[in-house]
Amino acid sequence: MSPVRSCSRTACRQPAVFTLTYVYADSTAVLGPLATYVEPHCYDLCADHAERLTAPRGWEVVRLPSEAGQPSTDDLEALANAVREAARPAPSSGEPVGQGVEVGRRGHLRVLRSAQQNRER
Repeated sequence: MSPVRSCSRTACRQPAVFTLTYVYADSTAVLGPLATYVEPHCYDLCADHAERLTAPRGWEVVRLPSEAGQPSTDDLEALANAVREAARPAPSSGEPVGQGVEVGRRGHLRVLRSAQQNRER
């Protein structure tokens, strides 16, 4: 399967750059940037077919700006900050990790109780 999505029009092999969605309740066809992933009842169109798109009589065509799907530098910076934050080690809760006294066992599972810390210094 090709990673590049093709135009949904019959016999067209051009790469898709727009996604067409119908809003039947409002009698509207919405043409916007290529969706992130394929969705049912949506049609991917190449630039030529998107430009020549017409809707049935009585329907309205809404053309969303194609750059609306591009993330801004603010969006990218916020994403980078979120990734950095998630990569930071969690603050310790004061309880030792990996230290404990086994108090029970069932199969491969063990029940541990936290070891008493030496409070004298």
